[in-house]
Order: sequence, then C-alpha cells, then structure tokens
Amino acid sequence: MVDIAQQAAIHPASAQDAMAARVPLVAIDAGQWRALAQRAVEPNGYYLPAWELAVSATARGRMDASALPAFDGSSTRLIGLMPVISLWRAWRIPLPALVSAHPYGTLCSPLIDRDAPIAAATQLLQQARKAGAHALVLNDVALDGAAMKALEQALSRDGLKPRILSSYLRASLDATQDDETLLRDALGSKKLKELRRLRHRLEEHGPVTFEAARRPDEIGPALETFLQLEASGWKGKRGTALVQHAGDAAFIRRAVPALAETAQCEIITLRAGTIAVAAGIVLRHQDRAFFFKLGIDERFARYSPGVQLTLELTRHLCADPAIASADSTASADHPMINPIWRGRFAVGDVLIPLRQHDPVVALIHGALVGLNTAHETARRLVRRLRK
Repeated sequence: MVDIAQQAAIHPASAQDAMAARVPLVAIDAGQWRALAQRAVEPNGYYLPAWELAVSATARGRMDASALPAFDGSSTRLIGLMPVISLWRAWRIPLPALVSAHPYGTLCSPLIDRDAPIAAATQLLQQARKAGAHALVLNDVALDGAAMKALEQALSRDGLKPRILSSYLRASLDATQDDETLLRDALGSKKLKELRRLRHRLEEHGPVTFEAARRPDEIGPALETFLQLEASGWKGKRGTALVQHAGDAAFIRRAVPALAETAQCEIITLRAGTIAVAAGIVLRHQDRAFFFKLGIDERFARYSPGVQLTLELTRHLCADPAIASADSTASADHPMINPIWRGRFAVGDVLIPLRQHDPVVALIHGALVGLNTAHETARRLVRRLRK
C-alpha cells in the first residue's frame, strides 16, 4: 500500500486545482446543463439534469456525485460534463482514478458539445488531471458513439489510447422503419400470430388498450401504477423494486415529473379493461428514446404482457417523427427485448489513461481486471445456485 501511495504521487495536483477541476454536481448551473444537453453530440437521457440530479440527491448507493465540467474559451459556456465519483468510492480501490457516476440507467456517455467536441473532450481530460486522477474509468459507454470518438481524438493528440475493459452488444430499435415490417422481420409471421392469439385471450379480461402518459398532470398516477407493478413481481421478491427503498422511490418520484415538464419522459401502460397488466418508463433525449424499466402483473404472465407492451411501444416510437432510435438499456442477450429490437450497438467499460507511460495506470488496470474476474466468478456461482 505504501508503494501504491508513492506511485500515485508522481503527478500530484494542487488542492486549489483539484477543487476547481472537480465540483459537486449540484454546483453546475442547471440552465447551462440543459443547454449543453440540447447541443450534445450524443444523446444520453440518463445524464439529463433533472434525472441525474435526482439520482445524486437520494438514490441508494449513487448519492453525492461530482462533476468534471468543461467550458469554452470565455469560461462562460458549458461545453462538456462528466459526472464522476472516486475509484475508492466505486469499488474501494485506493488508487487515483475517477469513475463515471452511475445514473441508474445503463449509459454513462458524457455530454459533449457537438459544436466543439474535441475542445470539450480535451478539457474534460485536463480537468481530470487537475483533479489528481491518473485515469478515468467510463462504465457503460457507447463504444462507437460520438462522445467516445471525441475522447479518442483528444487522447490521440497526447499519444494516448483508451483500453476496453469489457464490452457487449445491446439491443436497439431503428424507429425510422415501418413498425409492422420491422416486427414481422424480427419475429416472423408465426410468432406474431401467436402473440395476437394471446392478446385476444387477454381481451377476455376487458378491452386491451395502450396508454402513453406524458403531461405532468397524468404522469404522476401513471408512475404510481408502474411502481406497484414492479414491486408486485420478481423484483419485489428480490427486494430490488424502486419503491422498496425510500431513496430510490424519492429519486424516481422527483425525476419523472421533472422530465415530464420538458416532454422528456413518458410512462407507457397496457391495460385489460381497468387492470394495468404492464407498464414501463421511457426517457427521451434529442431523437432517441431510452427504455428504462418494465413492470408486469405476473397474474397475467401467460399472456406475455411485457412482450405485448414492448410491441405497442415499438409501434408508438416508429409512429413518432421526433424519434429516430431507441436504446433498450438492457443487458446482453436479454431474452425479452433482443428478439424484438434487432438493432445492436457496442457498450462497454473503458479505462482512459491520462498520462503517457504512467505506472499507476498499470496498477489501476490490474485492479479492475481482478475485480471483473471476481464479479464474473460470483455471477456464475449465483446462476448455478438458481438452477
């Protein structure tokens, strides 16, 4: 540990520089943040201010994030923003690195101004150096996205390259296609016929309707319906439903209405008569939608309510000229959404070195590889125990 501490001090940052470089998330001007989000080179609904500030305020294990801000030459216009926490706080690793603050949704691509992407990325890296970090660890970033490309170009100017720690392909929707053609190509006529048969059987419990709540006056009740459905299923049994933890419940009840005020969130619900059988939360940023979470009434599981809701969401998004694509924000090989949304893009965890030939980066890399190995071993054990 003494050796680690000595190596970490190779390029110390002054206390004044560190304080200026990394600031509390709440210190970022919300108006500047919203304006940057509108100009972002790559959409990320989970780093919209109304969402991330709510997460950082109360969400379990995700509170009190900091930010690396980047400003233009006049130091007045925000051109980049990367919410971060320390490597110690993230994984109890005592090494000088900053990690992307996890915004509950599985996407941490930073906000980078499309009008000055290289300048913004360069400043974000410099701010990390000033904060005393020897590396950045970006979790769940779009590997081929515009934000990552800007960071790669900024790094290349210093003779540096990012290191991919892990990656997977995630399901996405091309919402510019015809919905019925897309669904037929994805599922095939036989599967669609079976799903229509199940929907007709669901109609025995009442007319099946799809609702999308967007207005601030309607989204509150729709959110409560979603929370009840989520807690009634397997997430409730495992203790991971949002409403089961006061901080998580406070976050989602703050974030969703706030985003509804700017038409950046909607709650979708599938009903059989008056009974809500499935509901989901969808964020919107620029021309992209983000399918955050899904809850179902498991009493109706035989009718595949989650799939039925996703089919309706697909039609809903394809019919919306404001939406060009949708991110499932789902895990790799997700059994429900992968067969329906056949688009794919690479998501991964990336280690970004901040100085050439830095021995501390090798220590950070080795610690993260060991951590990933331990997590994968634990996941395999859990899967075996559940069989």
